[in-house]
Amino acid sequence: MKCISLLILAGGLALTQAPRATAGEEQFLASLKGQYEGKGQVRLRTNRGPINVTCSFGSTATANTLSLDGKCRGLVVVSRAIGAELTRRGSSYKGSYIGAGSGPATLSGKRNGNALNLTIRWAKEINGDRNAQLSVAKSGSRGLTLTTTDKDPASGKAVVTSKIVLHRK
Repeated sequence: MKCISLLILAGGLALTQAPRATAGEEQFLASLKGQYEGKGQVRLRTNRGPINVTCSFGSTATANTLSLDGKCRGLVVVSRAIGAELTRRGSSYKGSYIGAGSGPATLSGKRNGNALNLTIRWAKEINGDRNAQLSVAKSGSRGLTLTTTDKDPASGKAVVTSKIVLHRK
């Protein structure tokens, strides 16, 4: 009888834990909503120098989705639309990314603390392959940092190809 009671108790505890994880994800996504602006640097290729950019982004979220829609400007005349659409299923995120100039890329990954760590699969080769990493990290209550990392084909080392630091308007 004690064994059955312990199993029922353990099962009940497991059930009470699941909604907290979901609520945590929902709260995290909701905390990313807003209008952002900021600055950063972008490398068009791993072997090129960085370009200083200014950016503005809008972010919308539901319990299971996150949408980032923005524009970055650099060198006075260069402007590029950047966006990501993510859907959450459990603790996994999947979606698409535009902004690299290679066509829509796919995103997949998970949240680790205050960051979504996503693998990018480009539509075509960029920097010698089709893979890179994107981090969407919450910085305090008003900030968001978007960092893309790719592998340099010549050295094999990871290179930050973009880092944009945003603050709520």
